[in-house]
Amino acid sequence: MARGSQGGGGGGEEENYCGSCEMTKQHATWCARRLPKRIILVRHGQSLGNLDTSAYATTADSRIPLTDLGVEQARAAGRRILDVVSGTSADGDGDADPDDWKVYFYVSPYERTRATLRGIGAAFPRRRVVGAREECRVREQDFGNFQVEDRMRALKETRDRFGRFFFRFPQGESAADVFDRVASFMESLWRDINHGRLVQSTTSEINLVIVSHGITTRIFMMKWFKWTVEQFERLRNMENCEFRVMQLGPGGEYSLLGHHTEEELEAWGLSPEMIADQQRRASADRPSECSSFTATFFDDWTDPPEEDDNGKKPRTSRSSNPGQLAPPLGLLEFLLL
Repeated sequence: MARGSQGGGGGGEEENYCGSCEMTKQHATWCARRLPKRIILVRHGQSLGNLDTSAYATTADSRIPLTDLGVEQARAAGRRILDVVSGTSADGDGDADPDDWKVYFYVSPYERTRATLRGIGAAFPRRRVVGAREECRVREQDFGNFQVEDRMRALKETRDRFGRFFFRFPQGESAADVFDRVASFMESLWRDINHGRLVQSTTSEINLVIVSHGITTRIFMMKWFKWTVEQFERLRNMENCEFRVMQLGPGGEYSLLGHHTEEELEAWGLSPEMIADQQRRASADRPSECSSFTATFFDDWTDPPEEDDNGKKPRTSRSSNPGQLAPPLGLLEFLLL
């Protein structure tokens, strides 16, 4: 669709907007769907296992309940998230239409995350909730059935020596395994977005809230922002019912800096390079084709001499004195040109 700027004599330039998300013309060249305004990642409230790790030895991890404090944390988180998506929070962007926003929930199947969702959902009027879906792929890392304290302590010490991302718990998972299923979930998430399954109208501002676990939320961000294993291992875990807001920028990129501050990102363990990437994403006027951290992989990287129109590299002077002519080429040197 198009909207014209109001010029004095009707001669104002017309600016084209994307019919799906009403962003600028640059955005319209690639956007064919209504993107969520925010993707909010929430860790569950305090659980019995957080309070007493011996609970894991007798109760299945998936059945560990919230404590009374965890229930209160979930309700408080719901009120804070409501403020963010409705545009009324002091640190929010303040540009949300108070009459035109919706929320859609994904939740891990574990008891503590489902209970956290119930607490969060209590803050939202029914008409604001588009839907909620249990998603097994955002569950907790599997640490191997019942977890005996002494054995788990020894395994975690081994994990620290082996590498936190690649160490696989016996009868359980590694963080790399979690990465694979989170990547699969993201593919499904994009299909839901592309097919318009999360929105009720083209005018509604949709917000996704994913209620999950500490490591799963960090891996979600790792996959989304293309962080390396080394960068992932810098990150600190989220506190109970802490959340991260990934907010859509003007060019179709999501960034943590749309809502949070650079100081917060630094406290969470993001390196200066990672923060700079978040800045770029927040201010970009179009999506990047492929975000990367190239300098991470190469040392002393220099460009080779460029080739001329005939595919030959330019001849360089063999003289150390710029004002002195290079000596004539020998036959072998000439043939190698």
